[in-house]
Amino acid sequence: MIEVHNLCKQFDGKEILHNINALFETGKTNLIIGTSGSGKTVLLKSLIGLHTIDSGEIIYDNMPLSKMDFNAKKNLRQIMGMVFQGGALFDSMTVEENVMFPLSMFSSMSIEEKKERVNFCLNRVNLPNAHKLYPSELSGGMIKRVAIARAIAPNPKYLFCDEPTSGLDPKTAVLIDELISEITKEYNITTIINTHDMNSTLQHGEKIIFIYKGYKWWEGNKDNIMYSDNKELNEFIYSSILVRKLKSSIENESN
Repeated sequence: MIEVHNLCKQFDGKEILHNINALFETGKTNLIIGTSGSGKTVLLKSLIGLHTIDSGEIIYDNMPLSKMDFNAKKNLRQIMGMVFQGGALFDSMTVEENVMFPLSMFSSMSIEEKKERVNFCLNRVNLPNAHKLYPSELSGGMIKRVAIARAIAPNPKYLFCDEPTSGLDPKTAVLIDELISEITKEYNITTIINTHDMNSTLQHGEKIIFIYKGYKWWEGNKDNIMYSDNKELNEFIYSSILVRKLKSSIENESN
């Protein structure tokens, strides 16, 4: 579980996040949604420590981030997994080496133990024979699967995903969404997903926070989001669904 209390963040004197309060639950897919420039990416980066907040508190399972010393923060990072928007695989490394990377950085496993863990993770994302391939040889969906395998390799307590379905066709996006949801429940992870994909939101949003102009504007879940009377949220939902339909139509015509 991750708690956020009265979080504020500024850049060059301009406040980007205003007094954000949120609770991200363990074993659930927690989504942060909002338009580009709303502040949702700044919030995600603040949660993982890439941005230092100006005021407020972030608490990881009763451990306030502000009270952690260097070693405590280092230990926290070792139990975090991150799936970046573009996959962020190392081009010069094979799939096996990419997935093994965090194990080499943060664990004292033997090479045999690391290989066994890599095998397990690649099997879990349904890529059992991709070990020796390079990122340039992978499809977009395969890249995201390898990124997920790398993220779960250290057996994290917290999983952060930045636009995990961005750039994928609708069918592949559904598979990635389902994979993240399954892993979240299977390993009881606190998963936080930053997304503007309404299909992901409506299918897997067990906890949803809508950020609007730096404020937490709405909070709910996939079962009640379509019944909201929040004007800005409804406009976001409508425009997101419309864009998705247009993209799908263009893809179908090109095929």
